Amino acid sequence: MSEAASDTGDFIYTRVFDAPRELVFRCMTEPEHLTHFWGPNGTTTPLDGITVEVRPGGVFETVMVNDADGSSYTMRAVFVEVVEPERLVWTDSTSGVTTTSTFTDLGAAGTEITIRQSNVPEAFRTPQARAGFATSLDRFAVYLGTRP
Repeated sequence: MSEAASDTGDFIYTRVFDAPRELVFRCMTEPEHLTHFWGPNGTTTPLDGITVEVRPGGVFETVMVNDADGSSYTMRAVFVEVVEPERLVWTDSTSGVTTTSTFTDLGAAGTEITIRQSNVPEAFRTPQARAGFATSLDRFAVYLGTRP
């Protein structure tokens, strides 16, 4: 995985997953998959706390629960662009962060995802916040490894 910050302050994460692009895209858009990996280490995202309407203007909402103390964090976003299975763009309604995920088919080598987060508030720029995001991608890789 690579991680970078652009000159504009955007964060860019790139990772290759050993799975076909269609499966990777479905796992990022279907609640029955998202519940297994969404959120950083130390959190769970119950299935009943996930709403996904995969279309421009559609809702993307998750409720992550802290495993240690039970506190919860709700992420509410709206899809701006959906090009299946190539691209997802959503904007978080609270923070204003726009996340653009591009899925590149690498054939037998799997799928590369490039995730660009723009308009990132200062509170989300800490090394801890960025590391938490990276652990979510680690959890995603493990989950994909369990899929046929």
